[in-house]
Amino acid sequence: MPVTKSSSFLIVGAGTWGSSTALHLLRRSYKNVTLVDPYPMPSPLSAGNDVNKIVEQGNFSEGDDEAWVSRYLLRTAMEGWTHDPIFTPYFHDTGYIVAASSPDGLKKLHDRERPDLNPEFVELEDAESFRKTMPAGVLQGEFPGWKGLYKQTGAGWVHARKAMESCFNEAQRLGAKFVVAEVTEFIFGNGDVKGVRTKEGRDILADITILCAGANANQLLDFKDQLRPTAWTLAHIQMTPDETRLFKNLPVLFHIEKGFFMEPDEDKHQLKMCDEHPGYCNWVERLDGSRQSIALPVDLLPVDAEQRCRQFLRETMPQLADRPFVLGRLCWCADTPNRSFLIDRHPDHPSLIIGAGGSGHGFMHIPAVGGYIADVIEGKLHPKLKDSFKWRPETAVGRNWEDTQGRFGGPNQIMDLQKVKGFTNISSDDGDADVNAKL
Repeated sequence: MPVTKSSSFLIVGAGTWGSSTALHLLRRSYKNVTLVDPYPMPSPLSAGNDVNKIVEQGNFSEGDDEAWVSRYLLRTAMEGWTHDPIFTPYFHDTGYIVAASSPDGLKKLHDRERPDLNPEFVELEDAESFRKTMPAGVLQGEFPGWKGLYKQTGAGWVHARKAMESCFNEAQRLGAKFVVAEVTEFIFGNGDVKGVRTKEGRDILADITILCAGANANQLLDFKDQLRPTAWTLAHIQMTPDETRLFKNLPVLFHIEKGFFMEPDEDKHQLKMCDEHPGYCNWVERLDGSRQSIALPVDLLPVDAEQRCRQFLRETMPQLADRPFVLGRLCWCADTPNRSFLIDRHPDHPSLIIGAGGSGHGFMHIPAVGGYIADVIEGKLHPKLKDSFKWRPETAVGRNWEDTQGRFGGPNQIMDLQKVKGFTNISSDDGDADVNAKL
């Protein structure tokens, strides 16, 4: 059936990519767009339900199609953050600092950022040079073994939750409908997807169904091992109003082997920081004896993650290293084998469109990613994007589930959530028991 402006669209997942898709479809004058999600906006399961995310700009070599795709994605994302009024209020062009300590980390840092091609970068060689990038009293650590690059403009951070809510609200203003329900399965007919069935037994039908369920997508569809749900850890520290003022408009500081932080949240005066590592997976056994990772919401920190967080603070801001964490959680995403997005029409079900595989860098593209999904529906996605984003199960044959995919930190390996020895109790006295019961 050809797509028309009156065709019905059902988007499964109202998080980052689902909201973006709804917005772009409605901006293209499609009239019948419905989002379905288990939770009201903003969903606690969405990786975009967060106070901030890094917006970075790498420099990529010429002549490689994937490098072209990376440049294109960065350019279109930044056009949205700097020119689209739905997103511009939430972009903070504070600049950023990227750092490393080990020889491998430093090589990756320079290969990606290419300071030889970007004279805007300032080399940071010692603790004093790091401290000078921020107001006196912020960075009081000794930065042992740190080397870095500092860029004053052109990158920074975005208020993720507010940007996602703005996107969703604009889609609703333009006519999007929203259903709060948990989707349990697709409805099939004549070899195609006709819609979805909810936990309550309700059938929601549509001409086109779009799967934008993030790290939970592989629980609704067999992705032939193309997705590996992987989680990273974050913690919040309560700051005083005076500290919030001191920390305002700071550049993002990101050590690719240790962690990162951004300025405190303007509403609750909480500073978010993360330890850096290749990720946690929650492995479960399938009926055929193989395994897959399934996203599991956990609003606590593994004790080893807390230790890494505090070590990062001791090296950068020791005055905060022993302060209690007021929030901690696992933030889930889904990695493809090469960390390129998976945005395509399903090869066996032409009415099913896939929008998955954020691979740890999906949120910064919220201004534009829905446009790529709309381009797939309309059959006009750029050939290089089409090749990069395609359904590609052949790349996951014999997939190495332990592949760190170029990430550093912690034990420098993928960690098994089932083997975590304990959790830092933040939200309740019996939180550890509850989490371990789930695991």
